[in-house]
Amino acid sequence: MDGMTKAEVDRIERSMIAHSDQPIRPRDAATLILLDRRGDEVLVLLGRRHAGHAFMPGKFVFPGGRTDPADSRIPIATALHPEQEAKLLAGPGRTSTARARAIALSAIRETYEEAGLLIGRKGAFATARADWQGFAEHGVRPSLDMLRFIARAITPPNRVRRFDTRFFSAWRDDVAVELPGGGPTNELEELVWLPLAKAREADIPDITRMILDELEKRLAHDPLLRPGGPVPFYRLVRNRFTRELL
Repeated sequence: MDGMTKAEVDRIERSMIAHSDQPIRPRDAATLILLDRRGDEVLVLLGRRHAGHAFMPGKFVFPGGRTDPADSRIPIATALHPEQEAKLLAGPGRTSTARARAIALSAIRETYEEAGLLIGRKGAFATARADWQGFAEHGVRPSLDMLRFIARAITPPNRVRRFDTRFFSAWRDDVAVELPGGGPTNELEELVWLPLAKAREADIPDITRMILDELEKRLAHDPLLRPGGPVPFYRLVRNRFTRELL
């Protein structure tokens, strides 16, 4: 596989081998890679998961979590760029326009809940959903046009927890409100902005390091991260770790 040694691929394949006898259908999830350009460097936001968490305790991760299908009904200021939506609809599984919208919105919601960062545009916003009340309180309408679809990865079969995760990116300038106390869930006990090279050296999951590598390559060819770039898709097929392009 391009850019990876055989030992690295073997390690990832071993880490993706089954741990449960009952196959579990992966649940939609979304992650947001928030970037900040400072001079010649690009910084990325990571948060450390609490040591008491059952899933990846103590690891540095991007803000993110499971998609709630009801997120598709949240009012927005701007829709996904058509090229980004087309990429979300591609690949295995039946992904509707509503499902793609819910996935993208869940990345924005989770970034607010875990990091206290509200991505969107200032303006009146109202919803009965409790998990979106921060946007109503601070007058921010969530916006999707600034999101870039960076990668997709599916947890392999027979894991205790499985996710079909879409990785998005946005720039810090897209944050309309930054809450000084962080997000309301306190799921991430430490938030840090790290240069991409330093982020890869942190205690992060293997898949996170691979996504950072993909992101750095994309930034080298397209510093602005314009819509329509290639989207790598990682999954296990017949016990082999594969990388496809959407």
